[in-house]
Amino acid sequence: MTATIARPMSVKLDPDMRSRLERLAESRRRTPHWMLREAIAQYVVREEKRDTFRQDTLKAWEEYQVTGLHVTADEADAWLAALEESNDIEPPECHS
Repeated sequence: MTATIARPMSVKLDPDMRSRLERLAESRRRTPHWMLREAIAQYVVREEKRDTFRQDTLKAWEEYQVTGLHVTADEADAWLAALEESNDIEPPECHS
């Protein structure tokens, strides 16, 4: 089993932000270190999801430019409305 070694990294905070972080950490009964690690972890996960979404969007746009296949906004809205009403229906067919 390989041990993961955590290596320190500095983060410079202005006095106001540091004070706010310390107050928040105290109110949550956590350390400022824990708060920073949690904030960074949540940020990285969110940004990775955002990047994946962006890449999927670009891929879909490229596919549309090649094939011309699409569904209209009205077709997509009707399908989503049906799903919202618990009608498990197939998505609309793509067309050119």
